[in-house]
Parts: sequence; structure tokens; C-alpha cells
Amino acid sequence: MHKKKTTYRYLLWMIFLCGILKIHGQESLLQNTYSRKSVSLNGPWKYIVDPYENGFYNYRYQPFENQKNPGNGAFFTNAKPKDKADLVEYDFDKMDDLDVPGDWNSQNEKLFYYEGSLWYKKSFDYEKEYPNGNVFLYFGGANYQCDVYLNGKKIGHHIGGFTPFQYEVSALLKAKDNFLIVKVDNKRKKEAVPTLNTDWWNYGGITRDVKLIETPPTYIQDYRLSITPKNAHIIEGEIQLEGLQKNGQKIRLSIPELNLNKTLFSDEKGNASFHFPAKDLVLWSPSSPKLYTIRIETKHDKINDQIGFRTIETLGDKILLNGEKIFLKGISIHEESPIKGGRANTKKDAEVLLSWAKSLGCNYVRLAHYPHNEHMLRMADKMGILVWEEIPVYWTIDWENQNTFENAKDQLNSIIQRDKNRASVIIWSMANETPNSPARESFL
Repeated sequence: MHKKKTTYRYLLWMIFLCGILKIHGQESLLQNTYSRKSVSLNGPWKYIVDPYENGFYNYRYQPFENQKNPGNGAFFTNAKPKDKADLVEYDFDKMDDLDVPGDWNSQNEKLFYYEGSLWYKKSFDYEKEYPNGNVFLYFGGANYQCDVYLNGKKIGHHIGGFTPFQYEVSALLKAKDNFLIVKVDNKRKKEAVPTLNTDWWNYGGITRDVKLIETPPTYIQDYRLSITPKNAHIIEGEIQLEGLQKNGQKIRLSIPELNLNKTLFSDEKGNASFHFPAKDLVLWSPSSPKLYTIRIETKHDKINDQIGFRTIETLGDKILLNGEKIFLKGISIHEESPIKGGRANTKKDAEVLLSWAKSLGCNYVRLAHYPHNEHMLRMADKMGILVWEEIPVYWTIDWENQNTFENAKDQLNSIIQRDKNRASVIIWSMANETPNSPARESFL
């Protein structure tokens, strides 16, 4: 049989070409929250356990948020009694704390087996830097379903325990006494992704970083840099601007170590594509995990990143990294903290886990069975470890449910969007150990 050589920038290259990763094709998360100026909302948050969801529904099982006058019973209002006769049956400020990021199971023994709703509350002040700028409330992840309220107003709903999400909140922010309330529900459901039955612990809570990121009115939303599949010394990609004046903006792209400085101009959609030679480029590999500082700058905004460049391709049953055959030696890793127990959520957790893998002789790891914290991917870039990354389409997903399909697709899109510039990621896995059926085949 003829062995046809197929080259991929990612294993889902055809999906990329069809538009899933086209950065101006859908509303995107901010790329690279690592190097952007931000205000952390990590630390102690007040919490209320709500197994009957009395703070979300009235006694007719109608969501308070859908009522014209939700009343004091709605937890998201953070109500306080005006006098002794005013009945308010909760008070966040008198409750205990949970650390964010963190799961509730490992922080409180009474919550170890808890599956249900829990409300978080964080108070903070915020002074805007740009009068007409944008402030994004960014969550690295929360398991599993979230309802988010700022200063008593609903700002969003998110489904999926392992993917980042954000909301633009400029209009609701105050200089003093903001209160952010988040209802997190980790109940397992048949139609969820993952479904009812898995073989890992169902942690609950805001398990990853929460931060406020402010941008100028016109800002760098997203970008992608890679080398072309057919030529390892040509860099190509695109930069996406968003905001009030995204058309015709001058963009400076530089890689100082290569003495590369390019001037680009955005089109009417805010997009600028590029394609240029980089003859002295050193390719990223496990033996030499070379990362380059990338600088992107406009008149109003600038951002830096650390990016490695490599090719990944198949030739028959062989895998080629940078054109050379490589044998993958690896293990699966769950997002468990070896330091403190519970869900891993720090750079140190990532460093320890990947160091252990490397000490075993691994040159790659599988991040089972769901997207891990961004710390893991950036640490893998730095340490020279190849990564298999996947979403939790696991075992007996509800294959015929359109909402389940959309949920899975959103999770795949989100994680590729977040990690598309990570040289370590060579495999995007969309399912694991799923039983064969026509519905399953159609779903995948």
C-alpha cells in the first residue's frame, strides 16, 4: 500500500482550515492572559452551600434572575436587612472562606463528597486605567456549570469544567465596593461532557485563576504564529485586533533574537496576516526546547509571548518531529496536586508533575482526560515535553443530544484557541474509550 505523507501543523489541521481556529471567525477569548496586565481576584472568597438551590429559585422553582423584582431571597443581590423586621436569611460576610483557585472537596472535609450548588462571593475595588477601555473578568476554569453576577446583575452562564471563559464588565464596575457572586454547580448529568460515569474525582469549585484584565479601546485580541508545514524556515500566522478603531491600524511584530521586525496593517475586520522567512530559526524539540520572545505592538496596546516553532507530521506509521522520526515515551497525568492534594492549580504543581514524568524518561505526556490548567502547557513548552491534550468526551456520552454535541464542540474550540501557540501540543484528542454506534460515529 502506498504510504502517503501527510503534514499537520496540528492533527486537526483540516478543522483549522474549515474555520474552527480562524481567529476572526467567532468571538475569541483574550489570547495570552499570562503577560497581560491584570488584577488578581484570587484568594479567600466567602461561600454558602446551597443543595436545594434556594438562593437561585423561588418556592415555585422559578429562577429569581427571571423575576422583575427578585427580592431578598436571591443570593446574587447580596441583600442586607434594612431593619430588624426585614427578613434576609443569608449573609455572605458572616460565612467562612474558600480559597480561589481551589476545589471545595479538599478544603473542607464536610464538602469532600458534596455534589451540588455552592455560591462564592468576592468584594473588591477597581480603578480603571482607560476611561473608554475594556475590562474583562476572566476565569481559568470552574467545575462544572457557573452563573456569574457582578454588583447584582447577571453577566453570564458557562458550561464546562475545564475551559476558560470571560465577560466584558466595564459598564458594571465601580471604583469602590464591587461584589462578584458566582454560583458553581458540579452535579454530574447524563447530557454533560463528561457524563455521569467517569473514573476521576468530580471536584467542585472555582478551580483556576480569576482576574480582571483591562485593555485600551482598541486592543490585541488574538494571534497565531507557526511555521509553514512545507518549509520550517517560514513563519506565518495572523493577528486580530478588536475595538473601536480596528481597521487600518499599524501593527509591529518582532522577534528580537532573530532580528525580525515586521510592520503590518489590519484590514476592515481587524485582521492582519503575515508570511516571512526566518532562516536562522532554531526548531523546538524535547532535547532543545527553544522558545523565542514574540512582541506584538500597536499604537495603544502591546503584548509579549514565549513561542517555540516545530513541525509535526506522519509518514505511514511513523511520527516525525521537525522531519526526524521520534518515538513517544509517556504517561497519562490527571490534574491532581502532588503538593497539597486536590485539583492542581499552580505553576509549582505543573513543574513537579512534569519533572516526575521527565525523570521516568518521558518525552511526552497525555493530559487525561480533560483540558488541564494553562500552567501545564506553558511548563511543557519550557521543559521540552510533548503533549497529548483532550476533552472529556468519555465513555457513554449522550450521542444523540444536540446540546451535548455543541458543548463538546465548544470545549474543543476553547482549548485549541487557548493553546494553539504552544509548541508542546502535538495531539488534540476529541474522545476516549467510546462505544461504537452510528450516533457516536456521526457525533465524532
